[in-house]
Amino acid sequence: MPDRSEITESGRPWADLHERIEASDAAGAAEALADFSLEDQKLVMSHLPTEEQALLMESLLAGKAAEILENLPDALVADILEGMPTKAAAGIVEELPGSVGADVLREMQTQETEAVLAEIDDPEEAEKLRTRSEYPWDTAGGLMRTSFASFSEKATVGDVLHELGENAERYADMDVQYVYVTSATGLLRGVLRLRDLVMTQRHSPVADVMISDPVRVGVEDDFESLRSTFEEKGYIGLPVVDEAGVLAGVVTRQEVREATADHQTEDYLRSSGILGGEELRSMPMLVRCGRRLAWLGPNIVLNLIAASVIAMYEDTLQAVIALAVFLPIVSDMSGCSGNQAVAVSIRELTLGLIRPMEFIRIVWKEGILGIVNGFVLGCLLGSIAGLWKGNVYLGLVIGGALFLNTILSVLLGGMVPLILKRFKIDPALASGPILTTCTDMCGFFLVLNLASVVLTKLA
Repeated sequence: MPDRSEITESGRPWADLHERIEASDAAGAAEALADFSLEDQKLVMSHLPTEEQALLMESLLAGKAAEILENLPDALVADILEGMPTKAAAGIVEELPGSVGADVLREMQTQETEAVLAEIDDPEEAEKLRTRSEYPWDTAGGLMRTSFASFSEKATVGDVLHELGENAERYADMDVQYVYVTSATGLLRGVLRLRDLVMTQRHSPVADVMISDPVRVGVEDDFESLRSTFEEKGYIGLPVVDEAGVLAGVVTRQEVREATADHQTEDYLRSSGILGGEELRSMPMLVRCGRRLAWLGPNIVLNLIAASVIAMYEDTLQAVIALAVFLPIVSDMSGCSGNQAVAVSIRELTLGLIRPMEFIRIVWKEGILGIVNGFVLGCLLGSIAGLWKGNVYLGLVIGGALFLNTILSVLLGGMVPLILKRFKIDPALASGPILTTCTDMCGFFLVLNLASVVLTKLA
Protein backbone atom coordinates (compact mmCIF):
# COMPACT_ATOMS: atom_id res chain seq x y z
CA MET A 1 0.00 0.00 0.00
CA PRO A 2 1.38 3.48 -0.84
CA ASP A 3 2.83 5.34 2.15
CA ARG A 4 0.26 7.74 3.59
CA SER A 5 2.78 10.57 3.97
CA GLU A 6 3.86 10.20 0.34
CA ILE A 7 0.27 10.43 -0.82
CA THR A 8 -0.34 13.54 1.26
CA GLU A 9 2.86 15.23 0.13
CA SER A 10 2.23 14.50 -3.55
CA GLY A 11 -1.09 16.30 -3.31
CA ARG A 12 -2.38 14.54 -6.44
CA PRO A 13 -2.86 10.81 -5.73
CA TRP A 14 -5.22 10.59 -8.73
CA ALA A 15 -2.61 11.70 -11.28
CA ASP A 16 -1.07 8.23 -11.74
CA LEU A 17 -4.48 6.62 -12.20
CA HIS A 18 -5.48 9.26 -14.72
CA GLU A 19 -2.33 8.59 -16.75
CA ARG A 20 -2.89 4.83 -16.68
CA ILE A 21 -6.48 5.16 -17.86
CA GLU A 22 -5.40 7.48 -20.70
CA ALA A 23 -2.88 4.80 -21.65
CA SER A 24 -5.77 2.27 -21.83
CA ASP A 25 -4.56 0.51 -18.68
CA ALA A 26 -7.80 0.67 -16.69
CA ALA A 27 -7.02 -2.67 -15.04
CA GLY A 28 -3.69 -1.34 -13.76
CA ALA A 29 -5.36 1.82 -12.53
CA ALA A 30 -7.96 -0.24 -10.69
CA GLU A 31 -5.22 -2.33 -9.08
CA ALA A 32 -3.44 0.85 -7.94
CA LEU A 33 -6.70 2.30 -6.59
CA ALA A 34 -7.27 -0.82 -4.49
CA ASP A 35 -4.00 -0.10 -2.64
CA PHE A 36 -5.17 3.29 -1.39
CA SER A 37 -6.93 3.79 1.92
CA LEU A 38 -10.70 4.36 1.82
CA GLU A 39 -10.13 8.04 2.52
CA ASP A 40 -7.78 8.39 -0.44
CA GLN A 41 -10.07 6.33 -2.66
CA LYS A 42 -12.83 8.88 -2.10
CA LEU A 43 -10.41 11.71 -2.90
CA VAL A 44 -9.16 10.02 -6.06
CA MET A 45 -12.63 9.17 -7.34
CA SER A 46 -13.92 12.70 -6.83
CA HIS A 47 -11.10 14.16 -8.98
CA LEU A 48 -11.45 11.84 -11.95
CA PRO A 49 -13.85 12.50 -14.86
CA THR A 50 -17.05 10.43 -14.74
CA GLU A 51 -15.99 8.31 -17.73
CA GLU A 52 -12.74 7.34 -15.99
CA GLN A 53 -14.58 6.62 -12.75
CA ALA A 54 -16.84 4.21 -14.64
CA LEU A 55 -13.88 2.49 -16.32
CA LEU A 56 -12.18 2.04 -12.96
CA MET A 57 -15.21 0.47 -11.32
CA GLU A 58 -15.79 -1.77 -14.32
CA SER A 59 -12.23 -3.09 -13.98
CA LEU A 60 -12.74 -4.09 -10.34
CA LEU A 61 -14.58 -7.08 -8.95
CA ALA A 62 -18.16 -6.12 -8.11
CA GLY A 63 -17.61 -6.59 -4.37
CA LYS A 64 -14.54 -4.36 -4.30
CA ALA A 65 -16.22 -1.71 -6.43
CA ALA A 66 -19.22 -1.73 -4.11
CA GLU A 67 -16.93 -1.30 -1.10
CA ILE A 68 -15.46 1.85 -2.66
CA LEU A 69 -18.73 3.30 -3.96
CA GLU A 70 -20.52 2.73 -0.66
CA ASN A 71 -18.48 5.57 0.84
CA LEU A 72 -19.25 8.06 -1.95
CA PRO A 73 -22.30 10.38 -2.21
CA ASP A 74 -25.33 8.69 -3.80
CA ALA A 75 -25.54 11.27 -6.60
CA LEU A 76 -21.94 10.59 -7.61
CA VAL A 77 -22.40 6.81 -7.50
CA ALA A 78 -25.51 7.11 -9.68
CA ASP A 79 -23.54 9.04 -12.32
CA ILE A 80 -20.79 6.42 -12.26
CA LEU A 81 -23.18 3.48 -12.64
CA GLU A 82 -25.04 5.20 -15.48
CA GLY A 83 -21.74 5.37 -17.36
CA MET A 84 -21.10 1.63 -17.00
CA PRO A 85 -22.51 -1.35 -18.92
CA THR A 86 -25.86 -2.28 -17.36
CA LYS A 87 -24.75 -5.79 -16.36
CA ALA A 88 -21.68 -4.51 -14.53
CA ALA A 89 -23.72 -1.80 -12.79
CA ALA A 90 -26.27 -4.40 -11.67
CA GLY A 91 -23.52 -6.57 -10.20
CA ILE A 92 -22.29 -3.67 -8.09
CA VAL A 93 -25.81 -2.72 -6.94
CA GLU A 94 -26.30 -6.33 -5.78
CA GLU A 95 -23.18 -6.04 -3.63
CA LEU A 96 -24.15 -2.72 -2.06
CA PRO A 97 -26.05 -2.72 1.26
CA GLY A 98 -29.79 -2.69 0.52
CA SER A 99 -30.28 0.83 1.87
CA VAL A 100 -27.42 2.24 -0.20
CA GLY A 101 -28.46 0.39 -3.34
CA ALA A 102 -32.02 1.72 -3.13
CA ASP A 103 -30.79 5.28 -2.54
CA VAL A 104 -28.50 5.07 -5.57
CA LEU A 105 -31.26 3.67 -7.79
CA ARG A 106 -33.51 6.53 -6.69
CA GLU A 107 -30.87 9.00 -7.91
CA MET A 108 -30.61 7.37 -11.34
CA GLN A 109 -32.81 8.04 -14.35
CA THR A 110 -35.95 5.88 -14.34
CA GLN A 111 -35.04 3.97 -17.49
CA GLU A 112 -31.53 3.31 -16.18
CA THR A 113 -32.94 2.09 -12.86
CA GLU A 114 -35.27 -0.36 -14.58
CA ALA A 115 -32.46 -1.62 -16.82
CA VAL A 116 -30.23 -2.30 -13.81
CA LEU A 117 -33.02 -4.03 -11.88
CA ALA A 118 -33.71 -6.26 -14.88
CA GLU A 119 -30.09 -7.48 -14.82
CA ILE A 120 -30.04 -8.40 -11.12
CA ASP A 121 -29.82 -12.19 -10.79
CA ASP A 122 -32.05 -12.54 -7.72
CA PRO A 123 -35.62 -11.51 -8.69
CA GLU A 124 -36.67 -11.24 -5.04
CA GLU A 125 -33.79 -8.88 -4.25
CA ALA A 126 -34.55 -6.83 -7.36
CA GLU A 127 -38.18 -6.45 -6.29
CA LYS A 128 -37.12 -5.33 -2.81
CA LEU A 129 -34.85 -2.69 -4.31
CA ARG A 130 -37.55 -1.54 -6.73
CA THR A 131 -40.10 -1.24 -3.94
CA ARG A 132 -37.83 0.75 -1.70
CA SER A 133 -36.50 3.03 -4.43
CA GLU A 134 -40.05 4.03 -5.44
CA TYR A 135 -40.69 5.72 -2.09
CA PRO A 136 -39.31 9.19 -1.26
CA TRP A 137 -36.00 8.77 0.53
CA ASP A 138 -37.20 10.21 3.84
CA THR A 139 -40.43 8.21 4.22
CA ALA A 140 -40.76 4.96 6.13
CA GLY A 141 -40.78 3.08 2.82
CA GLY A 142 -37.60 4.80 1.71
CA LEU A 143 -35.73 4.29 4.99
CA MET A 144 -36.89 0.77 5.84
CA ARG A 145 -34.78 -2.35 5.71
CA THR A 146 -36.44 -5.05 3.64
CA SER A 147 -34.50 -7.91 5.27
CA PHE A 148 -35.94 -8.89 8.63
CA ALA A 149 -36.76 -11.94 10.74
CA SER A 150 -40.40 -12.99 10.47
CA PHE A 151 -42.21 -16.23 11.29
CA SER A 152 -45.70 -17.67 10.89
CA GLU A 153 -48.16 -17.19 13.71
CA LYS A 154 -48.50 -20.98 13.77
CA ALA A 155 -44.82 -21.51 14.64
CA THR A 156 -43.60 -22.47 18.11
CA VAL A 157 -40.87 -20.85 20.14
CA GLY A 158 -38.70 -23.89 19.41
CA ASP A 159 -39.20 -23.45 15.66
CA VAL A 160 -38.05 -19.84 15.86
CA LEU A 161 -34.98 -20.54 18.00
CA HIS A 162 -33.96 -23.46 15.77
CA GLU A 163 -34.25 -21.34 12.63
CA LEU A 164 -32.30 -18.48 14.18
CA GLY A 165 -29.55 -20.84 15.34
CA GLU A 166 -29.25 -22.75 12.08
CA ASN A 167 -28.98 -19.53 10.04
CA ALA A 168 -27.15 -17.38 12.57
CA GLU A 169 -24.85 -15.78 10.00
CA ARG A 170 -27.73 -14.62 7.78
CA TYR A 171 -29.69 -13.19 10.67
CA ALA A 172 -26.59 -11.53 12.08
CA ASP A 173 -26.34 -9.52 8.85
CA MET A 174 -29.90 -8.32 9.47
CA ASP A 175 -28.94 -7.00 12.92
CA VAL A 176 -32.03 -8.66 14.37
CA GLN A 177 -33.46 -6.86 17.40
CA TYR A 178 -37.04 -8.10 17.14
CA VAL A 179 -38.72 -11.10 15.54
CA TYR A 180 -42.00 -10.41 13.75
CA VAL A 181 -45.01 -12.70 13.56
CA THR A 182 -47.12 -12.67 10.40
CA SER A 183 -50.18 -14.42 9.01
CA ALA A 184 -50.14 -16.71 6.00
CA THR A 185 -50.73 -13.66 3.77
CA GLY A 186 -47.98 -11.59 5.40
CA LEU A 187 -50.16 -9.45 7.68
CA LEU A 188 -48.33 -8.24 10.78
CA ARG A 189 -49.73 -10.02 13.84
CA GLY A 190 -47.19 -9.32 16.56
CA VAL A 191 -43.63 -8.81 17.74
CA LEU A 192 -41.39 -11.19 19.67
CA ARG A 193 -38.67 -9.91 21.95
CA LEU A 194 -35.56 -12.07 21.94
CA ARG A 195 -35.45 -12.33 25.73
CA ASP A 196 -39.03 -13.62 25.77
CA LEU A 197 -38.08 -16.31 23.26
CA VAL A 198 -35.14 -17.48 25.33
CA MET A 199 -37.10 -17.54 28.58
CA THR A 200 -40.14 -19.44 27.21
CA GLN A 201 -40.69 -23.18 26.86
CA ARG A 202 -39.88 -24.44 23.39
CA HIS A 203 -43.28 -26.01 22.70
CA SER A 204 -45.16 -22.73 23.37
CA PRO A 205 -46.86 -21.17 20.31
CA VAL A 206 -45.39 -17.79 19.36
CA ALA A 207 -48.93 -16.39 19.44
CA ASP A 208 -48.88 -16.85 23.22
CA VAL A 209 -45.60 -14.99 23.66
CA MET A 210 -45.81 -12.20 21.09
CA ILE A 211 -46.87 -8.62 21.71
CA SER A 212 -50.11 -8.38 19.76
CA ASP A 213 -51.07 -5.33 17.71
CA PRO A 214 -47.62 -3.69 18.04
CA VAL A 215 -46.80 -0.08 17.25
CA ARG A 216 -46.21 0.21 13.51
CA VAL A 217 -45.69 2.82 10.80
CA GLY A 218 -46.98 2.95 7.24
CA VAL A 219 -44.78 2.95 4.15
CA GLU A 220 -46.03 6.44 3.26
CA ASP A 221 -45.36 7.96 6.71
CA ASP A 222 -43.19 11.05 6.27
CA PHE A 223 -40.02 12.02 8.09
CA GLU A 224 -41.68 14.31 10.62
CA SER A 225 -44.07 11.54 11.63
CA LEU A 226 -41.23 9.02 11.99
CA ARG A 227 -39.08 11.41 14.01
CA SER A 228 -41.94 12.19 16.37
CA THR A 229 -42.74 8.49 16.84
CA PHE A 230 -39.17 7.60 17.75
CA GLU A 231 -38.92 10.56 20.11
CA GLU A 232 -42.08 9.47 21.92
CA LYS A 233 -41.17 5.77 22.03
CA GLY A 234 -37.90 4.17 23.07
CA TYR A 235 -37.91 1.52 20.35
CA ILE A 236 -34.77 0.51 18.48
CA GLY A 237 -36.84 -0.26 15.40
CA LEU A 238 -40.45 -0.32 14.22
CA PRO A 239 -42.22 -2.54 11.67
CA VAL A 240 -43.33 -0.90 8.43
CA VAL A 241 -46.57 -2.08 6.84
CA ASP A 242 -48.18 -1.32 3.49
CA GLU A 243 -51.71 -0.11 2.90
CA ALA A 244 -53.10 -3.63 3.42
CA GLY A 245 -51.20 -4.18 6.68
CA VAL A 246 -48.63 -6.53 5.14
CA LEU A 247 -45.20 -6.34 6.78
CA ALA A 248 -42.93 -4.61 4.25
CA GLY A 249 -39.82 -3.82 6.28
CA VAL A 250 -38.30 -2.40 9.44
CA VAL A 251 -37.19 1.18 10.07
CA THR A 252 -34.62 1.73 12.83
CA ARG A 253 -33.86 4.62 15.13
CA GLN A 254 -30.38 4.86 13.60
CA GLU A 255 -31.79 5.33 10.09
CA VAL A 256 -34.12 8.08 11.29
CA ARG A 257 -31.19 9.75 13.06
CA GLU A 258 -29.15 9.65 9.84
CA ALA A 259 -32.12 11.05 7.91
CA THR A 260 -32.25 13.93 10.39
CA ALA A 261 -28.62 14.75 9.62
CA ASP A 262 -29.34 14.52 5.87
CA HIS A 263 -32.28 16.90 6.27
CA GLN A 264 -30.08 19.40 8.07
CA THR A 265 -27.48 19.19 5.30
CA GLU A 266 -30.20 19.64 2.67
CA ASP A 267 -31.61 22.65 4.52
CA TYR A 268 -28.14 24.18 4.71
CA LEU A 269 -27.56 23.73 0.96
CA ARG A 270 -30.95 25.23 0.10
CA SER A 271 -30.46 28.18 2.42
CA SER A 272 -27.13 28.76 0.67
CA GLY A 273 -28.82 28.79 -2.74
CA ILE A 274 -27.94 25.26 -3.92
CA LEU A 275 -31.15 23.95 -5.50
CA GLY A 276 -32.06 20.62 -7.06
CA GLY A 277 -30.34 18.40 -4.51
CA GLU A 278 -26.74 17.72 -3.70
CA GLU A 279 -24.05 19.43 -5.77
CA LEU A 280 -20.56 18.05 -6.25
CA ARG A 281 -17.81 19.57 -8.37
CA SER A 282 -17.51 16.32 -10.28
CA MET A 283 -20.98 16.90 -11.74
CA PRO A 284 -21.46 18.32 -15.27
CA MET A 285 -20.78 22.07 -15.40
CA LEU A 286 -24.07 22.97 -17.09
CA VAL A 287 -26.05 21.14 -14.40
CA ARG A 288 -24.21 23.00 -11.66
CA CYS A 289 -24.63 26.35 -13.41
CA GLY A 290 -28.35 25.79 -13.87
CA ARG A 291 -28.90 24.87 -10.24
CA ARG A 292 -27.12 27.95 -8.97
CA LEU A 293 -28.66 30.36 -11.46
CA ALA A 294 -32.12 29.16 -10.48
CA TRP A 295 -31.52 30.87 -7.15
CA LEU A 296 -29.22 33.73 -8.18
CA GLY A 297 -31.42 34.96 -11.05
CA PRO A 298 -34.46 35.93 -8.94
CA ASN A 299 -32.10 37.55 -6.44
CA ILE A 300 -31.20 40.18 -9.04
CA VAL A 301 -34.81 41.37 -8.99
CA LEU A 302 -34.91 41.41 -5.21
CA ASN A 303 -31.69 43.41 -5.00
CA LEU A 304 -32.95 45.91 -7.59
CA ILE A 305 -36.02 46.47 -5.40
CA ALA A 306 -33.80 47.16 -2.40
CA ALA A 307 -31.54 49.47 -4.42
CA SER A 308 -34.54 51.49 -5.62
CA VAL A 309 -34.89 52.86 -2.09
CA ILE A 310 -31.47 54.49 -2.41
CA ALA A 311 -32.49 56.08 -5.71
CA MET A 312 -35.47 57.71 -3.96
CA TYR A 313 -33.11 59.52 -1.56
CA GLU A 314 -30.32 60.32 -4.00
CA ASP A 315 -30.26 64.00 -3.00
CA THR A 316 -29.91 63.19 0.69
CA LEU A 317 -27.09 60.77 -0.04
CA GLN A 318 -25.23 63.32 -2.14
CA ALA A 319 -25.60 65.97 0.56
CA VAL A 320 -24.18 63.70 3.30
CA ILE A 321 -21.77 61.33 1.59
CA ALA A 322 -20.80 59.78 4.95
CA LEU A 323 -24.16 57.99 4.93
CA ALA A 324 -22.91 55.79 2.09
CA VAL A 325 -20.30 54.32 4.43
CA PHE A 326 -22.90 53.21 6.98
CA LEU A 327 -25.72 52.05 4.68
CA PRO A 328 -24.23 48.58 4.05
CA ILE A 329 -23.24 48.24 7.72
CA VAL A 330 -26.78 48.88 8.94
CA SER A 331 -28.33 46.49 6.42
CA ASP A 332 -25.69 43.80 6.98
CA MET A 333 -25.84 43.91 10.78
CA SER A 334 -29.62 43.77 10.71
CA GLY A 335 -29.50 40.92 8.20
CA CYS A 336 -27.18 38.94 10.49
CA SER A 337 -29.61 39.38 13.37
CA GLY A 338 -32.50 38.30 11.17
CA ASN A 339 -30.66 35.23 9.91
CA GLN A 340 -30.10 34.14 13.50
CA ALA A 341 -33.85 34.29 14.07
CA VAL A 342 -34.46 32.37 10.81
CA ALA A 343 -32.07 29.62 11.92
CA VAL A 344 -33.80 29.23 15.28
CA SER A 345 -37.29 29.12 13.73
CA ILE A 346 -36.29 26.52 11.13
CA ARG A 347 -34.60 24.45 13.81
CA GLU A 348 -37.66 24.56 16.07
CA LEU A 349 -39.94 23.69 13.16
CA THR A 350 -37.72 20.72 12.31
CA LEU A 351 -37.77 19.49 15.90
CA GLY A 352 -41.53 20.01 16.21
CA LEU A 353 -41.08 22.52 19.04
CA ILE A 354 -43.21 25.20 17.40
CA ARG A 355 -46.21 25.29 15.08
CA PRO A 356 -46.68 27.56 12.03
CA MET A 357 -49.44 29.54 13.78
CA GLU A 358 -47.49 30.58 16.89
CA PHE A 359 -46.80 34.17 15.78
CA ILE A 360 -47.49 35.76 19.18
CA ARG A 361 -44.77 33.64 20.77
CA ILE A 362 -42.32 34.75 18.07
CA VAL A 363 -43.23 38.44 18.43
CA TRP A 364 -42.80 38.27 22.20
CA LYS A 365 -39.57 36.28 22.30
CA GLU A 366 -37.82 37.87 19.32
CA GLY A 367 -39.21 41.35 19.99
CA ILE A 368 -37.57 41.61 23.40
CA LEU A 369 -34.33 40.16 22.08
CA GLY A 370 -34.40 42.59 19.14
CA ILE A 371 -34.89 45.59 21.44
CA VAL A 372 -31.94 44.61 23.65
CA ASN A 373 -29.55 43.67 20.83
CA GLY A 374 -30.70 46.59 18.66
CA PHE A 375 -30.09 49.07 21.47
CA VAL A 376 -26.59 47.71 22.16
CA LEU A 377 -25.60 47.58 18.49
CA GLY A 378 -27.20 50.96 17.76
CA CYS A 379 -25.29 52.61 20.58
CA LEU A 380 -22.00 51.10 19.42
CA LEU A 381 -22.35 51.97 15.73
CA GLY A 382 -23.97 55.35 16.46
CA SER A 383 -21.10 56.30 18.78
CA ILE A 384 -18.56 55.34 16.14
CA ALA A 385 -20.36 57.36 13.45
CA GLY A 386 -20.76 60.41 15.73
CA LEU A 387 -17.13 60.41 16.89
CA TRP A 388 -15.80 59.83 13.37
CA LYS A 389 -17.48 62.93 11.92
CA GLY A 390 -17.84 64.83 15.17
CA ASN A 391 -21.58 65.09 14.57
CA VAL A 392 -23.98 63.77 17.21
CA TYR A 393 -26.91 63.88 14.77
CA LEU A 394 -25.12 61.52 12.39
CA GLY A 395 -24.64 59.15 15.32
CA LEU A 396 -28.32 59.37 16.25
CA VAL A 397 -29.41 58.69 12.65
CA ILE A 398 -27.14 55.66 12.23
CA GLY A 399 -27.73 54.27 15.72
CA GLY A 400 -31.48 54.81 15.53
CA ALA A 401 -31.72 53.17 12.11
CA LEU A 402 -29.76 50.12 13.27
CA PHE A 403 -31.86 49.87 16.44
CA LEU A 404 -35.17 49.92 14.56
CA ASN A 405 -33.98 47.71 11.72
CA THR A 406 -32.63 45.09 14.13
CA ILE A 407 -36.02 44.81 15.82
CA LEU A 408 -37.73 44.51 12.45
CA SER A 409 -35.26 41.95 11.12
CA VAL A 410 -35.52 39.56 14.09
CA LEU A 411 -39.31 39.74 13.96
CA LEU A 412 -39.29 39.00 10.23
CA GLY A 413 -36.61 36.35 10.62
CA GLY A 414 -38.65 34.60 13.27
CA MET A 415 -41.99 34.74 11.48
CA VAL A 416 -41.12 34.26 7.78
CA PRO A 417 -40.24 30.53 8.16
CA LEU A 418 -43.53 29.95 9.97
CA ILE A 419 -45.51 31.73 7.27
CA LEU A 420 -43.75 29.81 4.50
CA LYS A 421 -44.26 26.51 6.32
CA ARG A 422 -47.97 27.26 6.65
CA PHE A 423 -48.22 27.72 2.88
CA LYS A 424 -46.17 24.56 2.29
CA ILE A 425 -43.13 26.45 0.97
CA ASP A 426 -39.69 25.26 2.04
CA PRO A 427 -38.54 27.75 4.74
CA ALA A 428 -34.88 26.91 4.22
CA LEU A 429 -35.12 27.85 0.54
CA ALA A 430 -37.11 31.09 0.61
CA SER A 431 -36.49 32.66 4.03
CA GLY A 432 -33.03 34.00 3.21
CA PRO A 433 -33.86 36.00 0.06
CA ILE A 434 -37.05 37.41 1.57
CA LEU A 435 -35.30 38.48 4.75
CA THR A 436 -32.33 39.98 2.92
CA THR A 437 -34.53 42.06 0.62
CA CYS A 438 -36.71 43.33 3.46
CA THR A 439 -33.84 44.22 5.79
CA ASP A 440 -31.94 45.97 2.98
CA MET A 441 -34.97 48.02 1.94
CA CYS A 442 -35.90 48.92 5.51
CA GLY A 443 -32.30 49.64 6.49
CA PHE A 444 -31.76 51.97 3.54
CA PHE A 445 -35.14 53.61 4.10
CA LEU A 446 -34.57 54.19 7.84
CA VAL A 447 -31.08 55.66 7.42
CA LEU A 448 -32.00 57.95 4.53
CA ASN A 449 -35.39 58.96 5.88
CA LEU A 450 -34.04 59.84 9.32
CA ALA A 451 -31.19 61.70 7.65
CA SER A 452 -33.67 63.68 5.57
CA VAL A 453 -35.47 64.80 8.72
CA VAL A 454 -32.28 66.31 10.24
CA LEU A 455 -30.51 67.05 6.95
CA THR A 456 -29.63 70.64 7.94
CA LYS A 457 -27.87 69.29 11.05
CA LEU A 458 -25.80 66.81 9.08
CA ALA A 459 -24.50 69.06 6.29
